[in-house]
Formats: sequence, structure tokens, C-alpha cells
Amino acid sequence: MRLLDRDGVDVAVLSPAPTIEWEICGELGEAWHEGAHELAASSNGRFLALSCGTCLDGFAGVCVSASALVAGLGSLPGELERTGGVLFVHPGPPRAAPEWAPPWWCSVTDYTAQMQAAYFAWIADGAQRHPNLAVVFAILAGGAPFQLERLRSRDPESIPSHGDLYLDTASYGRRALELCLATVGAERLVYGSDVPVIESHPTLHALSELGAEVEGSVRRDNPTRLFG
Repeated sequence: MRLLDRDGVDVAVLSPAPTIEWEICGELGEAWHEGAHELAASSNGRFLALSCGTCLDGFAGVCVSASALVAGLGSLPGELERTGGVLFVHPGPPRAAPEWAPPWWCSVTDYTAQMQAAYFAWIADGAQRHPNLAVVFAILAGGAPFQLERLRSRDPESIPSHGDLYLDTASYGRRALELCLATVGAERLVYGSDVPVIESHPTLHALSELGAEVEGSVRRDNPTRLFG
């Protein structure tokens, strides 16, 4: 709660990171569901939680890995459309890094590549079939919106459908945020962080520098529209 108060966050949405491989080990997902549900229920409305890969009562939506979305989510998008839940797409377990790779290698290269693939999979197919499903892509979808110009250079006639798509700001600064603002607009960004792994202050500071209107949209209006 102290972190929420420090960062001026009224309600936090907690997500289980697929990087811990709960898609492989079901017991990890079950442990998350039990603990997260209990925490949210006892938080006096300060916490909401996402479930692991399946719709469950008491959760605000579902988290899936980027690779799961690319492979196909089956009936899940339709279930979320019916229930009004949010789909959150997050990097999954990384591929093995080269032996010489520095510690940041997977986070900077593999995670972003996963998210770009998931973003383009969604706008190429999923958004057309599920236009009313709210989908949030972690880490600005790995910078995928920056690649829309490259898409058009390969397919000038392509005008992909984004549907109800949002980008979470976790761990990015002003330069990346400005590029996304120019591409998708402030109404498609939501504040997110990698706390407690990475400090939230740089992103919060960057949002404040972009002005009260942008900051209000990203930190208040858009999350309220998504989660009520």
C-alpha cells in the first residue's frame, strides 16, 4: 500500500508474469489464483488481479503470454468479450541467451521481440474477429507501433484493425512514450510498471513531463475505462 500511496495510485491491477512458467506448471497458477484473490478481497478495493490464462470469477481479466497469443487463444477471447474482462499480454519465458550475453539480454531483446510478434498477430487477425475485446500489451508491445511504417512499406494497402487495444508503459521513458503518443494517441496508453523489479519513478516522471492532459489520460481516464 505504501508504494501505491507513494506513486499516487488509487487502484493497482496485479498480473502474474508468464515468465515464471505458470503456463507449464499448473500448480504455480493455482497458487497465484488463491493468493491474488485473497489479497484483492482484503485490500478494500486497492487491488484487482488478473488470472492465469483462463476466465475466473473474482478476477478483472486474464493474463496470457505473447507466444500463447501468437499460437492462438481458442475460445478465450470470446469468453472475455462476453464477461467484459480485459486480456493482458505479457512476455513469456525467453529463449536461451548466448553464452556471452550480458544480464539484460533477454529483457531487452527477447521480451520485446515476443511482444512485437503478439501485437502484429493481434492486429492482423484477432482484432478483426474480436473488435470489442479490450487488450493491453505490456511494455508498449515491445515498441511494435514504431514498426507500422515498416509494415506499410511492405504492404502499402494494409490498414490493420487495432480494435480496443492499449499499450502499457512499463519501464519506458519520454522518448518511447512520445513515439507511441504520435502513433496511437494518449487514449491508447495506460500506466504500468515493473515494480518491484524496476523502480517506477522514471516512467512517472516522463508522464508528468508530457503534461497534465496526457498524464490524466494515461494514469486515470484510460484505466478507469478499462477496469471501472
